[in-house]
Amino acid sequence: MMPQLTRRSALKITAAGLTTALSGALSGFGPKKPQLAFSTLGCPKWSLDTILKTAVTAGYKAVEFRGLEGELDLTKSPAFRTVNQATETRTRFADQGIQICNLGSSAQLHHADATKRARNLDEARRFIDLAQQLNCPYVRVFPDQLPPDQSREKTLELISQGLLTLGDYAKKSSVTVLLESHGELTRSDLLVQILETAKHPRVGLIWDIFNMWADAPEAPAEVYRKLKPYIRHVHVKDAKIANGKHQYVLTGQGEAPLREAIDSLKAGKYEGYYSFEWEKLWHPDILEPEQAIPQYPKAMKAYF
Repeated sequence: MMPQLTRRSALKITAAGLTTALSGALSGFGPKKPQLAFSTLGCPKWSLDTILKTAVTAGYKAVEFRGLEGELDLTKSPAFRTVNQATETRTRFADQGIQICNLGSSAQLHHADATKRARNLDEARRFIDLAQQLNCPYVRVFPDQLPPDQSREKTLELISQGLLTLGDYAKKSSVTVLLESHGELTRSDLLVQILETAKHPRVGLIWDIFNMWADAPEAPAEVYRKLKPYIRHVHVKDAKIANGKHQYVLTGQGEAPLREAIDSLKAGKYEGYYSFEWEKLWHPDILEPEQAIPQYPKAMKAYF
């Protein structure tokens, strides 16, 4: 039997609905807000305190760690080096409502040389262990190159086998290994081939919208159609192309087809993070993180 709706309960329901509606309107987003994160690639000199404070005050839900204060190997950073330190860092972020959503390793899976391959796979494993300690769902790895001294098919097979090896390593954890569309492997057909061969419940893809558009210009809607089954995380940045080179600009001020890509993700009911990857570490001449990182949540309102 349905409970009787009293005037008081009706008023409560109405007030709750109004509060929700006003909250959405005041934030500038529609009823379904996107999950926004930023990568520490964009703030290579910031302390952990500054990263956390900015995430909270700028309206982010998560932070993606790609190094901390100059140390790219997070397993060597004082904030993550031991289990106790990792636990303390995880707790500090969680207490402020901020998730650590991805760890960006430097591991490359294209290597055939046994020593290089072992070193890269070992780094990825260490990052998987750290991610588990941090309650972080993802670890990023690179494809990354198509070496001229080995066949393309051999390289693609090496990358797929590396993903399967890491997926098996992660299967007893809550961590998923994500291949980023990066380097010489940004074409959707090559990524599909790699990921089809590496089908595994602990393997997925980071769709870097700009990388794929700039390096292998394909329509984002078509890219999304092909890669949708694998996409778990999204990198967002914007740039202008001048004389064949890209110049990073604030989100929404460049030529990247962000609207088409984001519309495709929304239509496909993507619910993961839209992570801002401001490449300050690699391009020190671009705007400071104090300008770029707080601007991103504001700019993203135009797409939702």
